[in-house]
Amino acid sequence: MAEDEKQKLAEERTDLAQDRTLLANERTYAGWLRTGMAGVAIGLGFQALFQTMEPQWAPKAIATVFLVIAIFICIAAERRAAAVQKRFKAHEIETFKLVNLRLITIGVVAATLALIGAIWLLA
Repeated sequence: MAEDEKQKLAEERTDLAQDRTLLANERTYAGWLRTGMAGVAIGLGFQALFQTMEPQWAPKAIATVFLVIAIFICIAAERRAAAVQKRFKAHEIETFKLVNLRLITIGVVAATLALIGAIWLLA
């Protein structure tokens, strides 16, 4: 096998490895986003189950802690995914656009903040 042919095959394998890394990065982002959504579900569930607990602010505070943790998880996931995506170049695949990752994260964070407001402000 000629040296040029070996070089070409090595470059092709490297390109495919980068594509796999980018796809794994998207799956990891989705996994962390699901973890953040689980934090939202736990917070809302706690609020719903223990809203008659005394003092009144205790279940709200505990639910808020879970919701704030969920926000941090979602933001960290987006930052990490964006950093990995900037580092690698897609070759044979079409990846998420960074603006879409940001918009998804902003939407989840805004909805979670609205839930926090609803927990504290609605009777």
